Amino acid sequence: MKLTILGCHSATPRDNARPTAQVLELRGHLFLIDCGEGTQMALRKNRIKFARIKHIFISHLHGDHVYGLIGLISTFCLLGRESDLTIYGPKGIKELILLQLRLAKVYTSFDLRFRESVENKETLLYEDDLLTIHTIPLDHRVFTHGFLFQEKPGDRKLDVAACESYGIDQAYYRKIKQGFDFVLDNGEVIPNVELTMDGDEPKSYAFCSDTVYKEDIVPQIQGVTALYHESTFLKSHAHLCDKTKHSTAEEAATIALKANVGTLYWDIIHPDMVTTICLKKRLKLFLRIVSLL
Repeated sequence: MKLTILGCHSATPRDNARPTAQVLELRGHLFLIDCGEGTQMALRKNRIKFARIKHIFISHLHGDHVYGLIGLISTFCLLGRESDLTIYGPKGIKELILLQLRLAKVYTSFDLRFRESVENKETLLYEDDLLTIHTIPLDHRVFTHGFLFQEKPGDRKLDVAACESYGIDQAYYRKIKQGFDFVLDNGEVIPNVELTMDGDEPKSYAFCSDTVYKEDIVPQIQGVTALYHESTFLKSHAHLCDKTKHSTAEEAATIALKANVGTLYWDIIHPDMVTTICLKKRLKLFLRIVSLL
């Protein structure tokens, strides 16, 4: 799993900072999450191939999360893209994009699909043999949801010594790794747990964009490998959270702590920089520090 932060600056772009956009590489997929102004330039700067992006996830329709999308789609057209593109987002995303394409008389050279969410509740958006993607209900000034990317458990690890002790031919190894028991010639069944070990822990990533402090998301993101949670304000400006429907750095850290996440990413202090905190080593200390700011 690889996360590339293309931008995290709120509201307006700057010469050294772009609005929200991220690329998550997971199990051979390249997912674009939000698409603020200048996203395609950031993609080029990070040498990310446009053709690999087949799924785009938009958290909400505020400009700093979506205004780069029409430009990116237009570039896809100019480049002669042929592969399908699916856009996931709140109701209205289809109208927003198709209206701009129609008025500009732009016609896509590829199949452009939309999957709109109409209810702010946990919903399965995507699933294949390797992973699932669900929405995370959030609370902002407009309809908003985050996204939870989760790997499915992979194959178990083969205990070669155990297999050899039973004289099992290598031709059966793949089935055993997939979780099947093995039957010896005499009819004895060897349980899979005696022939394998636990595989790698499935990775997961939770993206929680603009939202007020919302503790009821904790069960859904419990134990995720990594969490991105917005943190527009420090505690000294916490009084602005209710009005703007944003969170403080302390609240983002509290969510991460309660959910026992592995790593927290959030935009704080320097709006053009994302700071990383390792939960198990430093998050409690950080939470004490930001509570004083």
